[in-house]
Amino acid sequence: MPLSRRSFVRSLGLSGAGVVSASLIGGRGREALAAELRRAGSLDSADHAGLALPDVIKLSSNENPRGPSEVALRALREALAGSSRYPFAQATALREAIAKANGVPVDHVLLGCGSSEVLRVAVDTFTSPAKALVTAAPTFEDAADRARVLGAPVRAIPVLGDLRLDLPTMAAQAGGAGLVFVCNPNNPTGTLYPATAIAVFVRRVKRDAPDAAVLIDEAYHEYVDDPAYATALPLALETPGVLVVRTFSKAHGMAGLRVGYAMARPETIRAMARHSLGINVNALGATAALASLGDRELAARERRLNGEAREYTTRFFASRGYRVTPSQANFVMVDVRRDPKAFQDACRAQQILVGRPFPPLATHARVSIGTMDEMRAATEVFARVLGKAAT
Repeated sequence: MPLSRRSFVRSLGLSGAGVVSASLIGGRGREALAAELRRAGSLDSADHAGLALPDVIKLSSNENPRGPSEVALRALREALAGSSRYPFAQATALREAIAKANGVPVDHVLLGCGSSEVLRVAVDTFTSPAKALVTAAPTFEDAADRARVLGAPVRAIPVLGDLRLDLPTMAAQAGGAGLVFVCNPNNPTGTLYPATAIAVFVRRVKRDAPDAAVLIDEAYHEYVDDPAYATALPLALETPGVLVVRTFSKAHGMAGLRVGYAMARPETIRAMARHSLGINVNALGATAALASLGDRELAARERRLNGEAREYTTRFFASRGYRVTPSQANFVMVDVRRDPKAFQDACRAQQILVGRPFPPLATHARVSIGTMDEMRAATEVFARVLGKAAT
């Protein structure tokens, strides 16, 4: 019998909600936990603490609603007994498999505790109070957040009117910078640049700011169906100081297992490795990621299922006159023509969690793509919320 996410959790002696409620919420109270999480800045977790988990449709964090593949779940179950051992063998096997899958030598691969650690390591390696980070606004914030902690200047370039990254201005601002961060497709806008445009951008940056590293975040690359898209990996292999970062949190459905990686020339990988945690991938995450990497049907399956639900969601908003930015990821950015926090709160009151505001966008809300059933239920709520007067 196939091992589903629910049966896997049951096999551990837990229930879906009990993992959280028994260990955290039950002993302390939902309100107290939510308040503590909000003080720590974890609004998404605070939303969970305030609602009965089985009743929530979570469209706020760009997760894969289907979870890990059956292949990965079986591997996880088999790996549990070995959890008392350090994950050296599993990490080595995963690193070798990533290298083989991408046609690169193993010394071109650096693992991380999710891509978040890889981004943090890149910022630690290449920026300083004297070397700025060039990034976009809005985009994935982890790199900028880390740079600010280090005291590195952050040059955040607003996106264009169509919500694409302003690559020419970002390149022009690269002089004297230590790191240039490009998310392609971009989170939270879903916009994409073709391979040719990324190549022109990278070459301009390296011409005008040869000491600046360029990081291309490809967290959502499995979802892309635009034929003009291609990975920036060839650029990373031929150009010193260029790296591609990916994650198993999105299409592979392993956000809770924390596995990410970078690919770059070996001198770049060695420089970054000095700042990494060392033992940064756990045994279960590495085992599941290795199994998922071997699932040759996963990318096409997730691209199809996500594309169908994304198209349904896009049509819903468009049919009601709301502009949806064309997306190549597992979320859409919608101009809801009102304060996005008000939209978020109204949806949350009906147990639908959507993304937080993303300044400087004043009226846009990000909606992650769930299963088709989840999106049908969510759009019923969106219809009620958007039917009310704008605030």
